[in-house]
Amino acid sequence: MIYDRLYVLFVYYFNIERDYFECHEVMEELWLEEGRNPLYQGLLQVAVGLYHHLNGNPNGSVKLFTAAVDKLQAYPDVTHGIRLGKLLADSRDYLAKLHRLASHPFDPYDLDIEIVDPDLAQLVEELRLHPPQAEEEH
Repeated sequence: MIYDRLYVLFVYYFNIERDYFECHEVMEELWLEEGRNPLYQGLLQVAVGLYHHLNGNPNGSVKLFTAAVDKLQAYPDVTHGIRLGKLLADSRDYLAKLHRLASHPFDPYDLDIEIVDPDLAQLVEELRLHPPQAEEEH
């Protein structure tokens, strides 16, 4: 499969840099270019949900995770070179914890996108070895 550079950047920022703001930036651009694909929007919403929790906005996080789960559950376990089913399960768990946040506080933590396609893994690894410069990303 051939992957759009913006998609590869999204996975890189999600898994390697843990920069959920940049995840939003690159995925929103791809989402708009690709006709507002719900898969891309759901992935974007997971990243933004993590970003909101990290920045002290649990209500925003709940809203984004809820929307992400709703969109991503429509796709197969393995989609677009990743184990989407695992990310979906992890997102559901995170959302459940957010719903109990008042009585069971927890610190924000990262989720991982499990890459199952060796080609995608290689593209992300190339970015890890040679990180993108801000001006060349978009």
